[in-house]
Formats: sequence, C-alpha cells, structure tokens
Amino acid sequence: MIETPRSNRLHIAIFGRRNVGKSSLINFMTGQDLAIVAEVPGTTTDPVYKSIEILPLGPAVLVDTAGLDDTGELGEKRVAKAREVLRKTDIVLLVVDPTVGVSEFEREVVDAARDRGLGIVGVRNKADVWAWDLAVSDDLTALDLPWVDVSCVESRGLEDLKRAIIAAAPSDWDPLGVVRDVVYEGEHLMLVVSIDESMPKGRLKLPEVQVMRDALENQVLCSLIRDTEFADALVRFPEPDLVVAHSLVVDHVSALLPEEIPMTTTSTLFARYKGDLTTFARGLGAVNELQPGDRVLIAEACTHCVMSTDIGRNKIPTWLEEYVGGPVQHDHVNGGQFPSADELGQYKLVIHCGGCMLNRRELMFRILACNEAGVPITNYGVLLSFIHGIAERVLRPFPEAHQAFVETGAEHKVSVALDGALLNV
Repeated sequence: MIETPRSNRLHIAIFGRRNVGKSSLINFMTGQDLAIVAEVPGTTTDPVYKSIEILPLGPAVLVDTAGLDDTGELGEKRVAKAREVLRKTDIVLLVVDPTVGVSEFEREVVDAARDRGLGIVGVRNKADVWAWDLAVSDDLTALDLPWVDVSCVESRGLEDLKRAIIAAAPSDWDPLGVVRDVVYEGEHLMLVVSIDESMPKGRLKLPEVQVMRDALENQVLCSLIRDTEFADALVRFPEPDLVVAHSLVVDHVSALLPEEIPMTTTSTLFARYKGDLTTFARGLGAVNELQPGDRVLIAEACTHCVMSTDIGRNKIPTWLEEYVGGPVQHDHVNGGQFPSADELGQYKLVIHCGGCMLNRRELMFRILACNEAGVPITNYGVLLSFIHGIAERVLRPFPEAHQAFVETGAEHKVSVALDGALLNV
C-alpha cells in the first residue's frame, strides 16, 4: 500500500530545441509549476525526472530534457545526456515551434526513437502565438508523426495530447500488475470466489486466474476459498494479509472479516490494473446524484451469453434502481462497442466492467472519452461496494483512490443487499 515505484510508471520523455516550451508543457500536463520556465535559452540542463499522476493515464514519469540545439562544450554534454534518456523511455513527445520548422535535431530524435521501437507524438506548441490555424508544414508531415496542437498559455489541447499518448503507449504497458504493491512477497492473499451460473464449467473466471497468477509470480502465498467456506477458512487462517472477494459476495466477506484485515474486490483490482481506479472512485460521487428517470450506460468488455443472473444486464440495474429509489434508464454496450464523447453526453453516469478482456490502452481511451464528455465513470466492483456501504473499506489499500472517494463526500444512503453469498446466484 505504497506509492507506485518509478520503475513501474510509464516514462514520457519530452524532447525539442531550446525555448520551444518543453518545461511549460510539463507544467501544463501536471497542473503544477514543477519545471522552471524562463525566456533564457538552456534553462533546463540535466534531464529532470518527475513522478506524477496524469489522470486518466495513471502513474507516469515525465522527463524534461535539455534543448537539442544546446551549444558549446557544456551544451554538447547536456545533449548527450538527453539522448541517453531514450534508453529508459516508453513514449517520446517531440515539441516543435511550427513557425521555425524541422532541423537535423528533430530528425535524429525521431530516427533514434524508431530504432528503439518507441512511441512518438509530435507536439506543435505555442498555438496561441500562431492562432491555431497553421497548416501542418511539409517538413513536419515528412516526419510521419501524429501531431497535436497545444497552448500552455490558453490551457488548450491537453485532452488531445493525452489521447495521443495513450495511442502511442506500448501494447504491453503494465505499470502496476494485478496485485503488485498491494500484497508482497511472503504474504498471504486469500481469494474468495462465488461459483454461480456464469462461472465457466471446469475452470475459474479469467480475472480470478489473473489475480492468482500475478500473486504467485510475485512470491505471494495464495489460497482460494469459496464464499460458502469463507467462515471456516478464517478459523484455519485467521490473519491473511489481504482478502480479495468477488464483488457479489463482498458484503458477506466484509461482515465476517475483522476490520483490521485489508480487503478489496477482484473488480477493484482490475479497475486499477486496466484503467484508473482514482477516476472510478471519484465517479461514485455521481451515484448519490442520480434521480429516477436518469440515463446511465453499462459497458461490458466481453460478449458472453446473457443469463437471468447476468450482473451487467440484470443485477446492477436492479440494485441501482433500488438504491436510487425509482426506475433508471439503462443502455448497454458490450465487446468493442463504446460511444464517442459526443454520444456520451446523454448519460449521467457510465458503469464499466473490470475490463479483463480489454488491454489497458482501450480502457484508458474509454475513460478519456468520458472525461472529455464531462460524464463520471465508475466500475462494477467499486459501485457494488458503494451501494452496500463498504466502498471506503474496499478502497483503503489504494491511498490515492481512497482519498479521491473521501473528497467526493459521497455518503452511503440506502443499504442494498447483494445476493451473491450462499445463494448460488
């Protein structure tokens, strides 16, 4: 339960000539004055690493580098240091002044990044100076990059830049792991499952398999318990270091588990692993604002056959209406379907599954679309924990998400009994 180590963060290095606004871009992306900004060329000397959270991208390291056109003996050493950054970079942001054009410096960075298989995004900075209406020049087009226009002065272009960064992220981008930094080597993770009609015959559900595999790879002791045997398991193993429960039995598990033992849900772990748990926790603030007649979107990544006990099609709509106190309009999408930002504007809330069938990039695109539309988004497991009044406990193992939830001021107002435990739903 510590902050994400730098080594597990997405590394985004910012390259460009002197005074193209690299440090200003870092301050704009973070919303903080982290980098020194001055009109004097060469303000940034050695590479500067800044571990931050960029919502909804999650944990990242921004690397501010010296200007590629730095001169003199010292300047050449600075440039050499900047180029060394490529060895530990996932994504390159190449910042240019489009009124000046491309030189050998930019071409060298692009070639070096491509040789290493890195993602590259071009940033045309200072758009306020050239009034946003400048066509992409032939020399920029020749670099064959996606170009994003940004104005740090006018605070415009950030969402487009985030979207481009997500598109450029490595396909295997895995900053956290499923249980990494939540439970540690030599500790005991107890996984509580519910065997219901949706459980595949002869095997566990994919998220539960992934939780166990990640735990085992990190030398964590892992026990698998059915919800109906959980009370007996606690007698035999009374002090697990972390209990992870299926969302449908979280109320049953929480009632039996001593308060001092950390617990969360499988879906909550996947909200963190595949998406941005802090954003999902913040989305709970919208649940108490829902009124009968409001429209919500329920999104599921897989395309399984719908059963009478289906959590997305049946259970969540029923429980949500019980919590709100009246009918709520529900739209559903599954598989690769997801509305655009313009289409999302009709919804008061988006409720997304754990995303075990999506890669991180796809789920981050969906979160970003909701943010762009100004529509809160949360996650199945996070929502179920909230409507049963135990979201605060389920989010405790994740300090940033827990704080985001507390700051919403969302207070649980109606108890909704989940029917997973002991009912073989």
